[in-house]
Amino acid sequence: MASSPRTPDPRSWRKPANWHLRTRLTALAMGLLIAICGAVGVVSYASMDTFLTHQLDGQLTQAADRANDPGRPHMDGAIGRDPLDARGQSVGTLNARIVDGQVHSAGFLAPDTTRSPLSAADKEALLALTAGSAPVDRKLSSGNYRLVAAQTSFGDVLVTGLPLNAKESTLASLVWTFLLVSLGGLVLVGFAGTVLIRRTMKPLEQLSAVATKVSRLPLDAGEVALAVRVPPSNADPGTEVGSVGHALNLMLDNVANALQARQRSETKVRQFVADASHELRTPLTAVRGYTELLRLTEHFTPDGERSLARVQSQSERMTALVEDLLLLARLDEGQPLKLADVDLTQLVVEGVSDEKVMAPGHNWRLELPGEPVVVNGDAAQLRQVLMNLLSNARKHTPAGTTVVAGARLASADTAEITVTDDGGGIPPEFVDQAFARFARADAARKGASDQPGAAGTEGTSGLGLSIVQSIVEAHGGTVSVESRAGWTRFAVKLPTTPR
Repeated sequence: MASSPRTPDPRSWRKPANWHLRTRLTALAMGLLIAICGAVGVVSYASMDTFLTHQLDGQLTQAADRANDPGRPHMDGAIGRDPLDARGQSVGTLNARIVDGQVHSAGFLAPDTTRSPLSAADKEALLALTAGSAPVDRKLSSGNYRLVAAQTSFGDVLVTGLPLNAKESTLASLVWTFLLVSLGGLVLVGFAGTVLIRRTMKPLEQLSAVATKVSRLPLDAGEVALAVRVPPSNADPGTEVGSVGHALNLMLDNVANALQARQRSETKVRQFVADASHELRTPLTAVRGYTELLRLTEHFTPDGERSLARVQSQSERMTALVEDLLLLARLDEGQPLKLADVDLTQLVVEGVSDEKVMAPGHNWRLELPGEPVVVNGDAAQLRQVLMNLLSNARKHTPAGTTVVAGARLASADTAEITVTDDGGGIPPEFVDQAFARFARADAARKGASDQPGAAGTEGTSGLGLSIVQSIVEAHGGTVSVESRAGWTRFAVKLPTTPR
């Protein structure tokens, strides 16, 4: 019997081990692509930054050379030529002369070729530079600048600077371009990867569908046609998935052969039981007939009478056993039912009336509704179901036990028959096998006649409840038992209309 599907845990997505394989493969591919894009982006950014810095340093060197005028000496205390007056200086260029720790001729070259003065903080930043050192980046009032300080032949220090906004703009454009391209690539790869992985994993889904379909087949009894197989396209042993499909087909072939062998064996056993039961009916009838004839025509001693009575009782018991076996064989063959409307309340009343005559020491009670409970079924077989349950209660409980039989409509399309007693109960270890064939609890094997104080009063064959289960299942219903010390209930549920 297939187990019910498990309800997925809503928190399982937090654990990658619980993800679908295609989800993990897609996530892995995306993760690798993100790592590669990140590495390429970092390397590209560093390379571009180095290139632009080297290019800017070259431009800075040229601007410093243009600003320096070593051929013009100091005159009348003048500081010298203004560096920003040099030809070829670009907009935004910064120049300043530092003489004796004072900043002179300092400013930015504005777009209209005029001078923009430096702030006090800017001058402090220029005074902190070391002449002859490598160019450095500093944040000034007009933005970020690349600065270099050079010692002139007159002993003063000439500071030259170029703005970093062009470099920063280029790097920002590179970053945004790379991010957009990478994001587009990730989306494209994610979509294409999902489609390709899903298509690649489709054979595994087909294998899973085949296994699921097989798991839902009723393989426990009856003739089973196990025709489900993995398609040849997914059973090529030359591929990984195909090897799994091929192995699954081999396993299903083996299971199908085993089921066919089991079915053949069960069919032979059923046929043997049916044939043997049928053949035994004639000699058993003859034994009973001759026993009756001997009792009517011959005179026996008291011991002979007891022996003859024993022969007759055992032949009757054997006849009942043969009839039960023959009925089970017919039920196993699935013989059609003789369907008609059956009033369960009437069956219960008649059954309890018969049991009152056979066991007057029991307390028999009825629990019936005011209206008839009608189902569509085989009247003779349903009567046997009720009689087996009532006789089971009678045989396995002592005198004085209260047995309550009832019938009711459990729902609009389901009728229920119950037989409840307050006897000793069924041993817990025996409840699960109560409906098995030839299953009998130890106490029921002996009976009160064989063991003083035993719960039962008659020996049983162990087939009564299995007959009940077979008849009820043939009608599309179910039978169950609940038991504890001092209380046992058998419940039969039948559809009001055949299914």
